Amino acid sequence: MSFYRDLSDKSALRAWNTRPREVFRHFGVTPLAPTIGARIEGLDLSAELDDEQAAELRRALDTHLVLAIPGQRLDREAHKRLGRQFGALHSHLLGKARVIKGETYDPEILSWQTGAGSTFTAGDAWHADVSCDAHPIQVSALHVTRLPEVGGGDTAFANMYLAYESLSDRFKSLLAGLTALHDGGRAWTAGYGSQPDTGRNFPATEHPVVARHPRTGRPFLYVNPAFTSHIVQLPRHESDALLGFLHRHVERSLPFQVRVGWEEDMILLWDNWATQHHAVWDYYPFERWGERVSAVPAYGPVAA
Repeated sequence: MSFYRDLSDKSALRAWNTRPREVFRHFGVTPLAPTIGARIEGLDLSAELDDEQAAELRRALDTHLVLAIPGQRLDREAHKRLGRQFGALHSHLLGKARVIKGETYDPEILSWQTGAGSTFTAGDAWHADVSCDAHPIQVSALHVTRLPEVGGGDTAFANMYLAYESLSDRFKSLLAGLTALHDGGRAWTAGYGSQPDTGRNFPATEHPVVARHPRTGRPFLYVNPAFTSHIVQLPRHESDALLGFLHRHVERSLPFQVRVGWEEDMILLWDNWATQHHAVWDYYPFERWGERVSAVPAYGPVAA
């Protein structure tokens, strides 16, 4: 019996996998999995993209949600230029505390380094980055600058369109109109032990449980265990039960997922609204360092 639908109804998977195939002129595209992820070849991100290349890259991202782009030797300015193709650059509240040793702090770059002395690694749970913000990160570009010698350190992604579309119509009707609180304290204080600046709180924002993507028009599931505290319209025990089901639905639905293995000089680009991701910490006590540039829109998620 299929897990992701007890009735073994694979109509959402069938519809996704039989979509007309997109054609790309400026680079090669090889899917990493049928439902999410692609490898891009023949694109040089160290040079400024022309309008046609940039538009096609955005279309590839809308089609595949996660793009692995190998062979990219980018300095920080080129990395940020890539991020600006998708919006204004994000400045993370915890960025100043995470500067890699020997690097200069840049508010538009979020760094991290995980090693033998780390008590956690950023992203070691299913989540959408900074969903607590009123205008959450929509697109991220990540560069792992030091890979663990033993391998590992993959990043797993899940397709949130399919997470929603695979639910039964009756269950979808239950989610319609619901909103949930996304709380930065849940992820950063309870999760990492970080504290906000004196006299301030980490952001907390109410977002629709099911949102509509502004570029594709498709509905997607927008709750995650790292940031989502509770569903506003339900008592806590009902909210906990419903969120628990939705989180397990994402975690266990392998047909909606891909696990991306890292390579030296690879850029990983993803849609942070239509996906969730999980940084796999399987390389302890070895080191993994990286830098992320993220773009934010001038709006937040709206209900589907």
